[in-house]
Amino acid sequence: MGKLKAPGKPFGISKWAVWEAWQKVKANKGAPGVDGQSIAEFEKDLQGSLYKIWNRMSSGSYFPPPVRAVEIAKAHGAGTRMLGVPTVADRVAQTVVAQALEVKVEPIFHPDSYGYRPRRSALDAVAACRRRCWQTNWVIDLDIARFFDSVPWARVVTAVEANTDLPWVVLYVKRWLHAPVQLADGSLQVRHRGTPQGSAISPVLANLFLHYAFDVWLTREFSGVRFERYVDDAVVHCISAAQAHRVLAALVERMREVGLELHPEKTRALGQSGRARLDELLRRVLPIGAVSPPGAHQRLPDALAPQQVQTTAWTQKGAAGLGRGRRDEATVLRPLGLGNCRSRRLVTRTRRAV
Repeated sequence: MGKLKAPGKPFGISKWAVWEAWQKVKANKGAPGVDGQSIAEFEKDLQGSLYKIWNRMSSGSYFPPPVRAVEIAKAHGAGTRMLGVPTVADRVAQTVVAQALEVKVEPIFHPDSYGYRPRRSALDAVAACRRRCWQTNWVIDLDIARFFDSVPWARVVTAVEANTDLPWVVLYVKRWLHAPVQLADGSLQVRHRGTPQGSAISPVLANLFLHYAFDVWLTREFSGVRFERYVDDAVVHCISAAQAHRVLAALVERMREVGLELHPEKTRALGQSGRARLDELLRRVLPIGAVSPPGAHQRLPDALAPQQVQTTAWTQKGAAGLGRGRRDEATVLRPLGLGNCRSRRLVTRTRRAV
């Protein structure tokens, strides 16, 4: 691969970063994209293929090809969902950018965000949910409708710009957001919102957007309310029916404010008894037939027992550190609906800024 960096390139992207990205793409396997090239075929001329990606990315001339659309059945037989499959080369390029962005944003993410994050899993989310379900009487089980198809680009780009000083990261995020989708009949579908579910860059973009749209907002507006979020699914714990309905109404408005919508059938406030409530919430992520403790506990690792789960108290370090070394925090956060203003003025201020 030669030198790690080359003089005369507008962007200082190291060849080592491209190599590490390739290692991740190879380990994840995956299907071919629109060019039909498999990982094995890409690897036949590995040095040339990786050099081409590095050369184009570091010179600013890399443009992503269309994403191949693949329709798969949803879990529990609830229709189908569309996944986007980039080419192998594009997955490498996306991983280069995703890794550079993750270094910046991982330290600020909320500890109760679990999806697509290093050293975190769905079982970690279930463990926290299981413990908190026995501590509060009401929960909000919420689902964001068609999140990956609906997330507004302008707010995604604003969040990226607030968290990186690397212009090539912002440049390529914009290009991937605008990349068309190739349908099964070969036609191209131009998109105006969303980020393809299944691409390498989408997970970090989804978490970054929802960090501001959901995590930080909920922590600020309802400081005593705990939650677990796994990308676009979340469980919010409330102490009473009044609080649950108040928080749910605020969440409906908040999602509208940031260009999203809660799924009307999958989002609900639950106030059942502890055992029944826990069954309802965890059944979808536990094996079929699993029930609440001791039944559910027998199907989970021993470390998920309530007395063994450690709680990480989130400080405001993450949110406060966003503007460090860059712009004033209020200037950075205001377009995201997080400026230093009272909650009732957030809607007006956000609409003016974005």
